[in-house]
Amino acid sequence: MTRFPSEFRRWRTARRMSQLDLALRAGTTQRHVSFIEQGRSRPGRGMVLRLAESMELTLRERNELLLAAGFAPAFPESSLDDEALRPVRQALETILDGHLPYPAMVVRPHGILVTANRAFEVFYEGVDPALLAPPVNVFRLALHPEGNAPRVRNLPEWGRHITEHLRAQLAQSPDPALEALLTELESYLPPLPEEADVLGFAVPLELGSADGDLRLITTLTSFATAADVTLAELHLEAFLPADHGTAEVLRRRWGEDRRWG
Repeated sequence: MTRFPSEFRRWRTARRMSQLDLALRAGTTQRHVSFIEQGRSRPGRGMVLRLAESMELTLRERNELLLAAGFAPAFPESSLDDEALRPVRQALETILDGHLPYPAMVVRPHGILVTANRAFEVFYEGVDPALLAPPVNVFRLALHPEGNAPRVRNLPEWGRHITEHLRAQLAQSPDPALEALLTELESYLPPLPEEADVLGFAVPLELGSADGDLRLITTLTSFATAADVTLAELHLEAFLPADHGTAEVLRRRWGEDRRWG
């Protein structure tokens, strides 16, 4: 018997889906789902993919479920340097360059920085060089006491904007490495003030800089229709000014230099 039944049950439980809910989504019966979990029925490759898609697993997780069932992975995992991803790299360069004079970055899972535009250098001011040694973790850079934490005016609120986002990821896809990172990041955060009443995506980042205080909001973009594991795991985070003063500071600093590195 393969390890598929236990892996399948683990993912269904993690997604908080009943057997009936999953059966309805996958176009099968609760009895069939129950038999699969008990190891009494061995699903074909197509059914494994339907179940994985119905549980909204990532492409990496779908490949892992296929392997657990004894099938080859369905989705390739290319290196970012592969020729096949050249158009993607060029598109990302164009987006990052076009976002100047505002900061933008591309990250991999667990907050690993892939690349960024020149305006992202605002997050390097006064940072311990050890935090800038590759691979740079942008979450640690943001919240570490030797990183940006001393310059973040609203650290309790902004920090929880980050940690709650990671907690939501963990609820969907349990990951020991991400859980350890979350525990570390939470240890850097001061208590949340009693008067704080705004949490979530609307929390602006209030950051001190050499050129003046900044108030930034963020947008997050992913490749929702990607068929490559590497591409599906990339996220582009772009920072936008939350007020006129911030826009002016960033324009003065980077408005004439549209290169990225």
